[in-house]
Amino acid sequence: MMAAEIETIGLLNWLSLLWFLLCWVGYSFFSRRQAKKTACLASVLHVHRINWMRRLLQRDIRVGDAALIGNLERNVTFFASSCVLILAGLVTGLSVSERIHIVLAEISFASHGSVLAVELKLLTLMAIFIYAFFTFTWSMRQFGFASVLIGAAPMPEEQGVTANERRNFAIYSAKVIDQASHSYNYGMRSFYFSLAVLTWFVSPWVFLLAATTVIGVLYEREFLSKSLDSLKKVENVGEKLFEDDKDLYRRSLLKTTDKS
Repeated sequence: MMAAEIETIGLLNWLSLLWFLLCWVGYSFFSRRQAKKTACLASVLHVHRINWMRRLLQRDIRVGDAALIGNLERNVTFFASSCVLILAGLVTGLSVSERIHIVLAEISFASHGSVLAVELKLLTLMAIFIYAFFTFTWSMRQFGFASVLIGAAPMPEEQGVTANERRNFAIYSAKVIDQASHSYNYGMRSFYFSLAVLTWFVSPWVFLLAATTVIGVLYEREFLSKSLDSLKKVENVGEKLFEDDKDLYRRSLLKTTDKS
């Protein structure tokens, strides 16, 4: 029976789904490794976050810093809420998959697959947005952790806090924000790849092309964008990439001392 269902869905649909998964998982591993060797949005922003946390320790008033974290958290909350609404729509669509199949059959340029194929496509979308929901909610929690750290940050003139403790605070607070941003980025990738899955309702061949195109779009934005070039030029951050976090913190302190 299982073999009959697989045959009903069609070999091309299964192959296109496999290619889609390879594109998504493969790009995730590739971007993670490439970020350790070349400049990208993640590596550049990591340096900026260390600078942010270092300067936070020099301010008496941290209202602006808390507002920035809150703004980031609201953006993540919006996407997490959107995932719930989209999942509700997909569950409804799954319950009327036969009607969707009939509608698709009336579209001249759409592939006329089986009802099982339609259900597979809807289930794939559901799996994507369930994953996105969990990544966005974990990002929300991590931004919450960052808010706690900002509230616990030592004051500039506070006694009993060593230079080493301040350095560790800046480095590891920046890492918490980094991890929250990584989770947010994974969720955003889910939205990008979900758009590719929509083309699957038109044709498996279009789906193959769309999944490949998403990789190109993500690579261009993360490694070749004009925004990345600008971020690298701010305080010559592009020259400080791939250094040890402690060295980055030490160099930033020396720069501040020289200016004073």
